[in-house]
Amino acid sequence: MPSEAQLEAFIALVESNAHDTAIERFYTEDASMQENLDAPRKGRDTLVAGERAFLKRWAKVESRCVRPVFRTGDNVVIRWLFEFTAPDGTKRQMDEIAYQRWQGDRIAEERFYYDPKQMRG
Repeated sequence: MPSEAQLEAFIALVESNAHDTAIERFYTEDASMQENLDAPRKGRDTLVAGERAFLKRWAKVESRCVRPVFRTGDNVVIRWLFEFTAPDGTKRQMDEIAYQRWQGDRIAEERFYYDPKQMRG
């Protein structure tokens, strides 16, 4: 179960838009991430590389946690609002729910739920 301090530190790092650093610091070495019904991606190094590739596509990313954050035992649910600004200035917004399973103070599994239509132009 994550400590309150660890969970708040994770949220603060994501809200600072250091998504790749958050994965490096807060995910287990063999962590997995899954987008909706897609196959999970596995391994922290793979997750960091994927996040960096995604972030390179955007000129700016703004992230905000919508409270409350729900936590029971090793399970945490966070609602995120993201705004992505493309190099041409076009903006996309995404409302997402992240369901996480923690092992101690690190995330072992995470699944994101969102409508992919939000990212279409």
